[in-house]
Amino acid sequence: MLRLTKLTDYGILLMTHMAASGQERFSAAELAGSTHIPMPTVSKILQMLLHQGMLDSVRGAHGGYRLTRAATDINVRDIIKVFEGSIALTECNLDDGGSCDQHDVCSTSNNWKRINQAVRQALEDISLADMTEQDFVPVFRLQRGISIAKVQS
Repeated sequence: MLRLTKLTDYGILLMTHMAASGQERFSAAELAGSTHIPMPTVSKILQMLLHQGMLDSVRGAHGGYRLTRAATDINVRDIIKVFEGSIALTECNLDDGGSCDQHDVCSTSNNWKRINQAVRQALEDISLADMTEQDFVPVFRLQRGISIAKVQS
């Protein structure tokens, strides 16, 4: 099973909460209270996002954290990359080429590259603004011009 870490899930939740609110700045305590994520975890996530340039911070009584870009300019892949690093479904799809022992004889490598690229593209096509919509239905555009809309249950 492919699964993101809880830290990544919480990071997306915090960023989505910030994007959905009309509020400009957020304290770590406000975010912890409104999302029910433990304060130490919120602090860790905010520092990671700050370090990667997704957030900036202002000190002082009216300070806090805020998004560095508009929610429409931040995509889910950007956020996932902060916590998970490069998105790769198989070893051979790592940005550094990975260290697959089967590389020279693998008959599926090119297909995995295409699949991996489709996953990356799908995550790039979903913005933080999209994540704030309750009824958002992603449409994935495949290489051959076919679109797939997620069917809601």
